[in-house]
Amino acid sequence: MSQATQYVFFVHAGPGELARALHALLYAQELHRAGIPAKVVFDGAGTVWLREFSNPAHKYHGVFRRALEAGLLEAACAYCARAFQVTEAVQAAGVPLVDTAEGHPSLASYVREGWTPIAL
Repeated sequence: MSQATQYVFFVHAGPGELARALHALLYAQELHRAGIPAKVVFDGAGTVWLREFSNPAHKYHGVFRRALEAGLLEAACAYCARAFQVTEAVQAAGVPLVDTAEGHPSLASYVREGWTPIAL
């Protein structure tokens, strides 16, 4: 079997889409355990999940912590964090804010670096 590529999960899931946001973390962790490079970027309404998951009382806080500790949480969109009023929560969660493409994460830079994007 040839070496698999590397994957970057873009979380766009809105507030009512827990399963989509959670599965980005779970998939990234699974790939990481298998030795396949993976990252998670929170963009759009998905930035809200950093506030939710970083709350120790959240049911899936442990999943979030494991992804964070494994270095899988690459970034959050600076523009969107401001728009959804979660900038402070994102910073407190320890996830870097990025604004490399007109205030947003640069999809093109990930693709140029060989990452396969998956949006959830």
